[in-house]
Amino acid sequence: MPAPRSLRIDPLGDSALLVEIGRRVDTALNTRALALAEALRKRRDVREAVPGYASVAVHYDPEQVTYRGLCGVIQRLMEAKPPPAPYGRLHRIPVVYDGPDLEASATELGLSVETLVRLHTEPTYRCFMIGFAPGWAYLGPLPEELRLPRRSVPRTHVPAGSVAIAGAQTGVYPLPTPGGWHLIGRTSMRLFLPSSDPPSLLRTGDRVKFFAARLS
Repeated sequence: MPAPRSLRIDPLGDSALLVEIGRRVDTALNTRALALAEALRKRRDVREAVPGYASVAVHYDPEQVTYRGLCGVIQRLMEAKPPPAPYGRLHRIPVVYDGPDLEASATELGLSVETLVRLHTEPTYRCFMIGFAPGWAYLGPLPEELRLPRRSVPRTHVPAGSVAIAGAQTGVYPLPTPGGWHLIGRTSMRLFLPSSDPPSLLRTGDRVKFFAARLS
């Protein structure tokens, strides 16, 4: 099977490169990125392989492999049969749907609050990557019916545990931070565990299922 037509490999300094498999939020592309990173980590000449949505940052040992040589390895790996979707750990996260943007988001989407909650809790989301803040997991894809652009004016303070949506993704703020996503609920589950290794509860490839919880 040929490598994806959108495959692109660019150098990142003299001992790293970036593999771009695509440029959209897509579980199939993310599956390819996870599989490529896992295959590259098994090589002695690769120091680290970090997957993103549809990309992999590869740090390698230039004394063991050249940039061109590693590009050839990556091309061959990408021509292999696409792997099955990763069966990451499943996390069930309780959500109290009473966020400050809940009603306004439902109105903008042309939905009732009850329908918004139902649509948000129906999928099992993929953890595409960890970033932005310690413990923050980008989850998706969000149902088409729930997709809104980010807030035009971000908040300067979003409480930890806030459950939010924006674009094709959803997520939980693990720490109090600024943020521009629409806040639709909150959870008591801690996603950032500073005394654990790794400190993030969620990991790339994990699965998340939200469910409505009672007020507390």
